[in-house]
Amino acid sequence: MEYDDKVKNRIKRLEGQLRGALRMMEEGADCREVITQLSASRTAIDRAIGLIVSNNLIECVREAEENGENSDDKVKEAVNLLVKSR
Repeated sequence: MEYDDKVKNRIKRLEGQLRGALRMMEEGADCREVITQLSASRTAIDRAIGLIVSNNLIECVREAEENGENSDDKVKEAVNLLVKSR
């Protein structure tokens, strides 16, 4: 699977959020601020996972249809990936 620039940029922003949380910890920031930053990072991870799985699912279903295959297994696999990520 190829990852487009939008997905890569999400991961780069996420990396920045995590570095920010670490910097806050090193500077002795209030724990509520650190938790807020980490919660935002977790939300960003969840959204990135959803985007990657949905893009992959679209690609896999198209390939299955082109090859005359049943795409049900691909859909189940995508759902399992989402569930596992929780």
